[in-house]
Amino acid sequence: MKQALTEKKIVRKIDAGGVLSPKGFSAGGVHAGLRYSKLDVGIILSETPANCAAVYTTSAFQAAPIIVTKDSISKEGLIQAVIVNSACANACTGQQGLDDAYKMRSSTSKAFNIAEHHIAVASTGVIGEFLQMDKIEAGIQALNPGISAENAEDFQTAILTTDTVMKSSCYEAEIDGMPVFVGGAAKGSGMIHPNMATMLGFITTDANISSEHLSVALKELTDITFNQITVDGDTSTNDMVLVMANGHAGNEPLSPEHPEWPTFIQLLKENCESLAKQIARDGEGATKLVEVSVIGAVSNEEARAVAKQIVGSNLVKTAIYGADANWGRIIGAVGQANAFVNPDTVDIKLGSMELLKASNPLVYSEEQAKAYLEQEKIEITVNLNVGSGSGTAWGCDLSYDYVKINASYRT
Repeated sequence: MKQALTEKKIVRKIDAGGVLSPKGFSAGGVHAGLRYSKLDVGIILSETPANCAAVYTTSAFQAAPIIVTKDSISKEGLIQAVIVNSACANACTGQQGLDDAYKMRSSTSKAFNIAEHHIAVASTGVIGEFLQMDKIEAGIQALNPGISAENAEDFQTAILTTDTVMKSSCYEAEIDGMPVFVGGAAKGSGMIHPNMATMLGFITTDANISSEHLSVALKELTDITFNQITVDGDTSTNDMVLVMANGHAGNEPLSPEHPEWPTFIQLLKENCESLAKQIARDGEGATKLVEVSVIGAVSNEEARAVAKQIVGSNLVKTAIYGADANWGRIIGAVGQANAFVNPDTVDIKLGSMELLKASNPLVYSEEQAKAYLEQEKIEITVNLNVGSGSGTAWGCDLSYDYVKINASYRT
């Protein structure tokens, strides 16, 4: 525990940071006409090919851009540019969609003089529609990536769909006496139930780390961050989180054997968790961020399963929206989870207020509970009291606006 606390102290949050905080990266975004007026094509560019790792949606219907990105990474494990469009997901579009995704890659290759297999492609938006390739190709030509805060904001804006805010994060720590930065940008608001949301996450770092070790770290951390958020229980066709590490910080190569490997893991974890929570808070129509912590489970995996079951329950979400401390909905969600539960030992807390002890209801103030539930961030803690496993999940409340937004998504 002392070691973990020390690690957290040396990892510093950079409040105004993002994908351009690490050395050697540029970014930008333009309005190509895919949307009425908003920026809709964006790029992240590394000065040199960067070691890369990625995780993807588990949906059986993986969109064409994911297939192209997998192809690129499979060649050398290196990515130098990520080209992204919003407004159209290019999913369930058959051979034409795949050809268009490859064309996005080749157009970016020619525009920036980068090998095609060093380019990742991502799309987000409406499923089942074809890309307007004339506009996308013109947009790629118009991109002028830079290193300013405005350039970072242009990229962050270009990747949004129904999101109401940009999502970015950055953390820094010293490794081998060198400042190492990990920065990120993400989009996601609805159709979010990651196994991995539509969710896209792009993380940059100037750390020196191989693709192999980066992949191990990303997959491990995805399970406890991005895969622990849910907005509506629907998994997207386009979910992807991609990390680029260009090594410009100048540290010694990182591996699990490196004495400061835990520091890098903490850097990456803080970024992933920050972006995940921002996505959950910006759920379509959401008014509150909900954090559910489960302790006392048989294993960490079972604790995470219970936490995600609770935060994903529509009945729990609507109760939170209505500021109704109906703990029966929480216990109902616990009982549905794929985990061992002793029905006689469960404790539930809402913030610091105890609602249930050893599965027996406690007397509490409805007025205080309602006041707490009217806050912007809600914390629920469940102790199963059957083991030492723990896990956390994040989500949001379910409001009338969620139905309005999704009922008219294409119009």
